[in-house]
Amino acid sequence: MTPAQHLKSAIAKYSPEVAAMGRAVLKKMRARIPGAVEMVYDNYNGLVVGFSPTERPSDAVFSVILFPRWVTLCFLYGAFLDDPEKILKGSGSRVRNVRLASADDLDQPALRALVDQAVADAEGPMNLKSQRRLVIRAVQKKQRPRRPR
Repeated sequence: MTPAQHLKSAIAKYSPEVAAMGRAVLKKMRARIPGAVEMVYDNYNGLVVGFSPTERPSDAVFSVILFPRWVTLCFLYGAFLDDPEKILKGSGSRVRNVRLASADDLDQPALRALVDQAVADAEGPMNLKSQRRLVIRAVQKKQRPRRPR
């Protein structure tokens, strides 16, 4: 199975609503960061697609995470971002996230500003002109149900 086929198959495990939103969010993020390396982790709790300038997980800037009931945009260095609107959630030393109501949330000025800031602050420069790459990093055999009960 190719990485694209695996990702398509993994998204299909979710409810039609979450799957559609996940696909729409990924499409918008790909348009915003066309040269990113996308690293897929089909984990126990959810499906994670990390966006990074390199194939090193520690260089990742964002993750789109599909859970059974929602989709989240995770900023892996969100604690260091200027967030005047206070839309980022979380209290850890690094990571912050935004639960998305729809893919259109990515068009809100406050969230666009955070995405732009995170790209600008990335450890390695995001080559926005290079071709996107999709890499399957991990697939857990045991997974929680992908659809709500």
